[in-house]
Amino acid sequence: MSGDPALDLAGTVGSRRGEPIDVLAAPADLERWVAQCDALPERVIADSATFESALSLREAIYQLALDRVLHRAFDPGSLEIVNGAAAGPVPTIELGDAGLRISGDLPAVLVHIARSGIAVLADPHACLKECGRGGCTRIYLDRSRGARRTWCGMDECGNRVKAAAYRARKRAAATAAVRR
Repeated sequence: MSGDPALDLAGTVGSRRGEPIDVLAAPADLERWVAQCDALPERVIADSATFESALSLREAIYQLALDRVLHRAFDPGSLEIVNGAAAGPVPTIELGDAGLRISGDLPAVLVHIARSGIAVLADPHACLKECGRGGCTRIYLDRSRGARRTWCGMDECGNRVKAAAYRARKRAAATAAVRR
């Protein structure tokens, strides 16, 4: 959805400036999230320490991505966390007829996510944006032609914005008809 596994991890907290909604409330939630992500292992086991490491990495990635979006210097503490997480052992990657297959434990997955985040954040041509729907704080990688993408995803935010605009036009038309 966000265009990168690191940004997807950061996006597991919604509405950060309002009432945050955290989809990773327990280690089992992290296990399910990893299993649902393309290009990550189908099954990992999260203990409480690794779960806390994942949450720390998530917040550091979000902070660095927000720093990049707002064109400010990177937060030193977040840099330390992401760089430290990227220094561990990586997952095994295999190519086969069915495509790419990644295997490894959760610490290796976190290394992969940290390295992916570093690659995106270091790329001067990567266009990072925050979702244009009020209340959504997801940061995504805009790869659209002309970098004109407005929302983190059409399924969630884009459809909500378009539906709200449609309802507003309908109300305005009904109000105008009553005034005539």
